[in-house]
Amino acid sequence: MMKSLLPDDINALARKVVEENAKIGRKIALAESCTGGLVASALTEIPGSSAVLERGFVTYSNEAKMEDLDVASDIIETFGAVSIACVWAMAQGALKNSNADIAVAISGVAGPDGGTALKPVGTVVFARATRDTEEEPDGELKSFGELSRAEVRHQATMCALELLLP
Repeated sequence: MMKSLLPDDINALARKVVEENAKIGRKIALAESCTGGLVASALTEIPGSSAVLERGFVTYSNEAKMEDLDVASDIIETFGAVSIACVWAMAQGALKNSNADIAVAISGVAGPDGGTALKPVGTVVFARATRDTEEEPDGELKSFGELSRAEVRHQATMCALELLLP
């Protein structure tokens, strides 16, 4: 039997996300930038994920965020792609352009380049939006520090999976 493509901690959390969302009949959409589809990949490693994962958007470029997720250009120009404002818009766009009940969006600076004084390497922002709710999307900024690119993406994937637990 082939073991998972992904590390055990990601696999275990993805399994929990699939099982718990399947139990309540909840569909997921993802809007991924710095994780490049890793969260969707983690979910699809799990048998039965088709009951839960509705779709994933890998919107790595600013153009993709604007075209596929309807992120307004002024949000990116004003706040940047690595901002709570941008991931909120990404999460809302993922809901609008899917049949999912919940969407999580991720954008960040995985490194080793691209960091600034305000947004150093290891800065990742997350947002979660739920369909048909009055609540504002949840947004969170995490600073993982000067980790390797792989480690930033690993940590971001774990955080995004946590946000998908009911």
